[in-house]
Amino acid sequence: MRQSFLHEGQASAVHAHADLLFLPNERLRDTFLRLQAGDTPEPRILVVDIDEASLTELGPWPWPRERLAHLAEILLTTYAARGVALDIVLPSASGSPGDTRLALLAQHGPVVPAQAFDFDIAGKRPQPLRDGQLGGATQAYRSGVPASGYVGNYPALARAPHIGAIGFIPDPDGALRRVPLVTEFEGRHYPALALALVNCCAGKGPLALDGIADGNGLMRVPYPRDWSAYTVVSAADILAQRIVPSSADGRLAVVGSSSLGMADRVTTPLAASRPGLGVQATVLSALLDRHEGKAPAPWPGRLLACLFALASVLGCTLLFPRLSAAAGVALLAASSALWLALAYVASTRDPDFAPVGPLATNLFMLAVAVPYQWQQAQQRSRHLLQTLRQYVAPAVVEELLRSKEPDPLRPRQRDVTTLVADMEGYTGQVEALPVAEAAQLTRDFLDCLTGPVIERQGTLDKYTGDGMMAFWGAPLPLEQHADLALDAARDITRRVAALSRRREQAGHKPLRVRIGIESGLAMAGDFGTSFRSIYTAVGDSVNTAARLEQVARDFPDNVIIGPGAVERARRHRFVTLGERLLRGKEKPTPLYTLDTIDTSMHHPGAPAAARAPAAPAASERQT
Repeated sequence: MRQSFLHEGQASAVHAHADLLFLPNERLRDTFLRLQAGDTPEPRILVVDIDEASLTELGPWPWPRERLAHLAEILLTTYAARGVALDIVLPSASGSPGDTRLALLAQHGPVVPAQAFDFDIAGKRPQPLRDGQLGGATQAYRSGVPASGYVGNYPALARAPHIGAIGFIPDPDGALRRVPLVTEFEGRHYPALALALVNCCAGKGPLALDGIADGNGLMRVPYPRDWSAYTVVSAADILAQRIVPSSADGRLAVVGSSSLGMADRVTTPLAASRPGLGVQATVLSALLDRHEGKAPAPWPGRLLACLFALASVLGCTLLFPRLSAAAGVALLAASSALWLALAYVASTRDPDFAPVGPLATNLFMLAVAVPYQWQQAQQRSRHLLQTLRQYVAPAVVEELLRSKEPDPLRPRQRDVTTLVADMEGYTGQVEALPVAEAAQLTRDFLDCLTGPVIERQGTLDKYTGDGMMAFWGAPLPLEQHADLALDAARDITRRVAALSRRREQAGHKPLRVRIGIESGLAMAGDFGTSFRSIYTAVGDSVNTAARLEQVARDFPDNVIIGPGAVERARRHRFVTLGERLLRGKEKPTPLYTLDTIDTSMHHPGAPAAARAPAAPAASERQT
């Protein structure tokens, strides 16, 4: 009935579809087509099928030309078709009166015969194909897909004014997604069968191809309907006039065959085997939509893809540093899903854009950016752990790792409470001890200081030989930082008192700890050089806490507290100790200690007179 003159790989040669993303793009568009294809009836087209039933009833192919002419006459008269396209190539005359009758119908009536073109671009055919006679060249189109050979019609039929070209160019995977709307051969241009039928019988002259075909004259077949959506009737039923005439009134008829024996089957995005006749009906339907102004408005799909990919890259670049690796993957998945939804709609509006582009961009970021972000997070975690594990409570480290701050160790101003503790008379304690016992005393004393700090979410700043500095409120803000520091001070004095009792029982001197506490603004962060850094806090309140620790030697109270800590505390009561002009201060500083019945808060060896000058009456209290 008609021949296929196509070879594997010709599509890439014609369309330059050699890029790696060509097939992924086409497969994704095929998925969209299958989801979008419907069975809404096409009322403008009548498909006349020389099917198996027709061949069984009327005899095998080829049929007499008289029968073909009779079929065309019945469609034009009894069924009032607007035009008839014959998806049939007849290169040789039969010598029967039917040849003349069919040629006259094509020359003087709305009958469009077909002629086939060979696209042997790779030059695999030893001799160029030349059979029959070409006709139907038009001046309306100036570019087309170049052909290497043809199979035309017998001379009388080739003189018809409207002849349509057939011949498909499959993609490298064998699927038929594009058809030549215009074919160029030896400087002349020949319209496709569906285009010739529209130009012949639709009533508006040659159809403009802007927005339908690309620069090579190729049209992407939209496949909005499956085969079942078209009105398909058997050729035998038309010849016997068993069909109600009004059912075909005013339609454009396409005559062809779906018979397997006619070898007119193609692979489409909708199915592995479909009649070529169905492709002709699909192309005709799309051209009628354009002819009637019903084609969907075009979208700049390529621009959309580029902008979406750019937005995805920028968004991930900005958000990835603030997200975990899992959240980054979820972000890419959401971006891909959004693009698929947009591409699903845009695929019907732009036949040439590549929907896989933004997905490939996201896949690249998944393969590169997410592991990079994970590596950065690991480096950040290691830096945090290395810097803070020796100084900060484990719960605080875990919270820092979960925090969204890009650099939680960066120096910044915080409201903190600083605790400075020291052993009174350290030199006198260790000078008479062997080195090993002196080292053990130092370790035991520092254990008494460190444990309460870590247990109450404090940050260990540094050890000062026989003492320690710690603070609360950095690197993580703490609402009750003053109360936590006071709780730690209470526990420190208890532990040192217990250690002192054990040593006294062993015949050693008693121990005393002096503690200074103050709250206020300080700059806390990772300070240092490229050789060594430390997480510490600096500021006036830090210096004041150190001065208060030194002042404690003049009082029987182990804990001396500044006014800033008293102002911020919510769970403790205090006793005023008067005022003292601290070194570096211009005005006297009010001094306080904890109001407690715990004797460990006082130095039992200190004379009572040491307390009286600096403190008002013991009954003075404030919260």
